[in-house]
Amino acid sequence: MAAAGNDLTAEEWDAIHRAWGACAYCGETEGQLQRDCVLPITRGGRYTVTNVVPACRSCNASKGNNEVTAWLRRSRRDERAFLERWVQVVAELQSA
Repeated sequence: MAAAGNDLTAEEWDAIHRAWGACAYCGETEGQLQRDCVLPITRGGRYTVTNVVPACRSCNASKGNNEVTAWLRRSRRDERAFLERWVQVVAELQSA
């Protein structure tokens, strides 16, 4: 993880978690949410405030290192809703 450029602070993770309030992909609120990179580390992503979203264990495991939009389509999730919300949350976090 350190080699991938972990620029995400604990405070930023807390802000991301509060902003989403649930799994970014399915809306699950039960259980502990995990940090998931929208653009996976294996594809050049980093642990940053603009690339990390909260994910339930199931979604995080299912997505793995797949590209997010392809995975959303394959898993029949609302790609547009996710992308619109992601842009909104990132904008809010960057303006805070």
